[in-house]
Amino acid sequence: MSLKTSQLPSLSFEQTLNSRYVIGIDEVGRGCIAGVVAVGAVLIDLENIASWPAKLQDSKLLTPKSRTAMFDEVSNWAKAWSVGLASVEEIETQGIIPSLGLAASRALIDIANVHAKLLTEHPTVILLDGNHDYLGTKSMGFKVQTKIKADQDCVSVAAASVLAKVTRDNLMVELAESYPAYGLDSNKGYASADHIRALKEVGPSPIHRLSWLTKILAE
Repeated sequence: MSLKTSQLPSLSFEQTLNSRYVIGIDEVGRGCIAGVVAVGAVLIDLENIASWPAKLQDSKLLTPKSRTAMFDEVSNWAKAWSVGLASVEEIETQGIIPSLGLAASRALIDIANVHAKLLTEHPTVILLDGNHDYLGTKSMGFKVQTKIKADQDCVSVAAASVLAKVTRDNLMVELAESYPAYGLDSNKGYASADHIRALKEVGPSPIHRLSWLTKILAE
């Protein structure tokens, strides 16, 4: 089996959850020094599910061009989806983990507002990438199942990762027009060498997570 084939996600894990509906969740931008954090949520119906896009993978394993091309395929395939955001101000005041929960809850609310009846009448599980339940009390009463590498192994979470990544990347490209010094269109807010160099030359902007820059700016 090739490496590429071994990385393709399936429904094998979702089908062990004893639930009709699964909401796959994944975050993007957690480790950035600028910009929002984004959390994607994708609802699937295990009893009535069409074939997902053949090349669907964790967004980190796709090229930017492939992710963008797949966005419409994934969004049309999902029963429902949303991407929730938490602002730089929320990250600074509340911390990154609570902000992930806040962004995830916003995506969940979007989905629940449309599908409240079916989600309350049938078993529904949230499948969260990683080993930490950052939703906590914001899970809207749904059971939360965490799984390390769910973004690589599970179709619902891989789909959420693509939608979240493309959404956030597009936001960062837009911000690059207002803050051209930092190369946000290429680094997407991560601490690349050019990004750090620009920070030291012109200082931080309103979209930077200032509390994350103390060590960088001191060097």
